[in-house]
Amino acid sequence: MSRAAGLLLGFAADRAFGDPQRWHPVAGFGQLAAELERRTYADSRLRGVAYTAILVGSVTAAGLVVERSTRRRPVVHTAATALATWVVLGGRSLGRESAAIGDHLQTDDLDAARQRLTHLVARETSDLSADEIARAVVESVAENASDAVVAPLFWGAVAGVPGLVGYRAANTLDAMVGYKNPRHLNFGRASARFDDVVNLPAARAGGVLVAIAAPTRAREAIRIWRRDAAAHPSPNAGVVESAFAGALGVRLGGSNTYHGVVEDRVVMGDGPAPAVADIARANRLADRVGFAAVLVAAAGATALGRTR
Repeated sequence: MSRAAGLLLGFAADRAFGDPQRWHPVAGFGQLAAELERRTYADSRLRGVAYTAILVGSVTAAGLVVERSTRRRPVVHTAATALATWVVLGGRSLGRESAAIGDHLQTDDLDAARQRLTHLVARETSDLSADEIARAVVESVAENASDAVVAPLFWGAVAGVPGLVGYRAANTLDAMVGYKNPRHLNFGRASARFDDVVNLPAARAGGVLVAIAAPTRAREAIRIWRRDAAAHPSPNAGVVESAFAGALGVRLGGSNTYHGVVEDRVVMGDGPAPAVADIARANRLADRVGFAAVLVAAAGATALGRTR
């Protein structure tokens, strides 16, 4: 019960406060990872494996120490789980950033919208139109509803504190080095592949939760998921993005530019391209997915606790 209570409290803290504004552990981990990359980088897959194993392994081990040292003290264990959950979730911050971009688009301030969009996406934003910005935001909201909310809660329910912090470490490394650019094609491969593996079950759970959270469009969400997800370059992002496309009745995907290279991605959904108003709709859907996810995670943690 203490794990379930911690997940619920941590989720509530994220909804109430968003990310910690000072001394954020994830930001500190990112700085450590950047420094380790600077010191150990080589254009080598093996070096990338070691980099990923050291960083994810050490964080997970620290989480395991916390989990085992507090498991016989329910109040302390609940507090530790709640703190870890709050630190690794990103739902409130995602909603805040995407809403701010929508506000800039409403006032036709494209320069501000493009600049703010860099907080959410890795694609180049300097030449994006208002419609392209809206599409990028909706796609980011969809992907991060899984990566920043559903997946951490999934691993928190399954493995407690080490699951929470280990998942966030893996996902952070993927965001830092998991790119197919000349520097990271080999070095970042292990981080990218490991992130794919840990997100496989969570992304599919996220797709189901999207359908549950959009009951009047559930069949369409599932239909577009089944039809379009497999053609996406990511085995996981395609699941939640296609489910969102079906649930919202919009068309996602198309051409994006990353580090000067144009990627033509599959088009998902049968509706029109997203408009500015669809950003708020996507945020509301992501909120419902998050609430459903934490309830399922708490129930799952309780059920798993009874079997131990």
